[in-house]
Amino acid sequence: MTEAPNRSTRGGPLSALIRFCLEQKLVVAIGLVMTVLWGVLVAPFDWNIGGLPRGPVPVDAIPDIGENQQIVFTEWPGRSPQDIDDQISYPMTVALLGLPGVKDIRSYSVFGFSTIYVVFEDEVEFYWSRSRVLEKLNALPAGTLPPGVTPTLGPDATALGQVFWYTLEGRDSEGDPTGGWGPEELRSIQDFIVKYKLAGVEGVAEVASIGGFVREYQVDVNPDAMRAAGVSLQQVIAAVRQSNLDVGARTLEVNRAEYIVRGLGFIESVADLEEAAITARDGQPILIADIAKVSLGPALRRGVLTKGGEEAVGGVVVVRYGENPMATIQRVKQKITDIASGLPSKVLADGTESRVTIVPFYDRTGLIEETLQTLNSAIAQQVLVTIIVVVLMVMHLRSSLLISAMLPITVLMTFIGMKLFQVDANIVALSGIAIAIGTIVDMGIVLSENILRRLGEAQEHERRIEVVYRATTEVGGAVLTAVATTVVGFLPVFTMEAAEGKLFKPLAYTKTFALVSSIIIALTILPAVAHVLLGWRWPGRGPFVRLKRLAQSAPVRATSWIINLAVVLFVLTVLANAWEPLGPGPGNLGNALFIAAVVGGILLVFWLVRLAFPFILSWALRHKLIALSPAAIVIVFGATTWLGFDRVFGWLPESIRSNKTIVEVAHAFPGLGSEFMPSLDEGAFLYMPTTMPHASIGEATDIVKELDRRIMSVPEVEIAVGKIGRVESPLDPAPISMVETVIRYQSEYLSDERGVRLKFRYDDNADRFVRDEHGALIPDDDGRPFRQWRDEIES
Repeated sequence: MTEAPNRSTRGGPLSALIRFCLEQKLVVAIGLVMTVLWGVLVAPFDWNIGGLPRGPVPVDAIPDIGENQQIVFTEWPGRSPQDIDDQISYPMTVALLGLPGVKDIRSYSVFGFSTIYVVFEDEVEFYWSRSRVLEKLNALPAGTLPPGVTPTLGPDATALGQVFWYTLEGRDSEGDPTGGWGPEELRSIQDFIVKYKLAGVEGVAEVASIGGFVREYQVDVNPDAMRAAGVSLQQVIAAVRQSNLDVGARTLEVNRAEYIVRGLGFIESVADLEEAAITARDGQPILIADIAKVSLGPALRRGVLTKGGEEAVGGVVVVRYGENPMATIQRVKQKITDIASGLPSKVLADGTESRVTIVPFYDRTGLIEETLQTLNSAIAQQVLVTIIVVVLMVMHLRSSLLISAMLPITVLMTFIGMKLFQVDANIVALSGIAIAIGTIVDMGIVLSENILRRLGEAQEHERRIEVVYRATTEVGGAVLTAVATTVVGFLPVFTMEAAEGKLFKPLAYTKTFALVSSIIIALTILPAVAHVLLGWRWPGRGPFVRLKRLAQSAPVRATSWIINLAVVLFVLTVLANAWEPLGPGPGNLGNALFIAAVVGGILLVFWLVRLAFPFILSWALRHKLIALSPAAIVIVFGATTWLGFDRVFGWLPESIRSNKTIVEVAHAFPGLGSEFMPSLDEGAFLYMPTTMPHASIGEATDIVKELDRRIMSVPEVEIAVGKIGRVESPLDPAPISMVETVIRYQSEYLSDERGVRLKFRYDDNADRFVRDEHGALIPDDDGRPFRQWRDEIES
């Protein structure tokens, strides 16, 4: 007669939840499948899952730590900065001061335009602030601004939204540069074709142009001819303005049909403008051609773009606030592919067909892909390390697989939390997941080890589900408390404000999501799966008794050890290929041996500590002062390294601090520096020197061209694109003296778009890479990566 199972839930709600999940495995399985599916649908990765609709978490490379601001942009061509400030910036700033939620207003007045930054409190909603600014601009009293001056609101984006820069170039069918296009032609194509096409892409706030020349009609008046004809400059201006108009009239009915009467007057050529009449003297019209010379020429420009030392024409795509930058860039690239065949083309003198081509020179997709790949690599490597550690320490392969499976499920649940709480994925946010990986694995190890130990101690008549339940409830409360303590430790991060809050809050959110998800998995899913994987046993009668004895025999146990070690060696090989701690030079074998030595050494130390721990603990309890001394030394040494000797020991008398030895120690420990933004290897530099403030745009252009040429003389540099002045956007108020050069350099090793190194066939005997008949490298998974930098270049 078997004893009825004890279904008491005296342990409280936690024990009741564990009991329910152990007994209702179908419900747990359904919940697990639904959670995984939901996580896959919102994951920021570019996964193809068939026809299922995806709503991925917005992903960018770095967090947007800019202020919550709106830009009011006002143009007044030809006016000095002092006039701009007195008649536009000052009255506009005064008018905008009364907006609700405004924290600060800053103005920037330069030649020809005014930029006013209206900074709102962080809690003010972005589009609500835009509507308040628009209401104020529409309600400005008459006479606030000079006649003909109209302020506009900047794009609904931030400066970090400039994610895609490109140039327009003439290229042949093979993609090789051909030239043949003038800067004024390319600028017209950019302004009237490319700009409009890309501006219609979903998620794009603005497409701004830079470089080349904007065509305009230029009327150069002759003062002597004007004086002889008795014509004033204002009359000439009025004649030019009135001559470029279409006028409308009434309709006429002829033969029961209606006709619209129109006056066509839009200028289509220089001759049309030359024939415009200014006035008449004695019945003789005075035309513009009589007193002026009309021609087509370039408009005044305040920005220049150069590429490789030559002038270029291009643009920048700005992503709308709150949109997914990664998805928007992909849509922009798709649109570029769609319109490529429809861009203008011409046949050059040598018979080559040159078609205008959009060539990107800055694309944040690469950095975003590397950011996601970093998380992918961290999870994959942590799974492999977990398998190695658990198999070697416990010699139980199934439990290592169980613990490792927690990691991807936890990450998917974290993505769900990020989607619900509108936390964008970036390098800082994803680092929160990577930080939490260790705690996630710890919980799985604690639960699995306790379940294994209890199953090993269980009697033959005990139900395995009761053993798993008892083992889980024994440590469940402690695990929950440990995770709760870690979550509480991050509460101060949630109180950060301004740039610090925008930078570190995503990390706190994702780490919290990961820890909460891991505790849910550990207390609901893991016990149920553990009961299935670890809780089965041989029946105690019939032929199963002989099979059980055979399974417990020495040869079978030895075989189990061999299988576990074989799994460890296999995982070591995979880990060495993915991690490469020594670089690609030593190969998989060298990296695998290094990882094996490191992991083996660490595990050996842990094993020795585990054996010696009872004796060390006993000795430490008997000699408390000596045992605590190393901890005190570590605290003092760590504080001195972090804060610096002078800050930690500033209380010492001056006579002691002036000692030669103490002075040398103080110089050796100045304290650690700090960096607000994390260091990122984006594969490009932004070089920003300045010229003299009074340098002309021609002189500054020559400087930028020469700078491009000298930078490109470095073999590792792929391309250098310089910008001087501003693009045609309120987001860029740069003066002529400000130079921005994007330097894109080759990756150290040939890689794919995700930053994963590619391998090519290598001839060990000849000590060189094998190439095909065209001189190209031959891909080979068993080959070596190809290094593109010179041997002496390390960084």
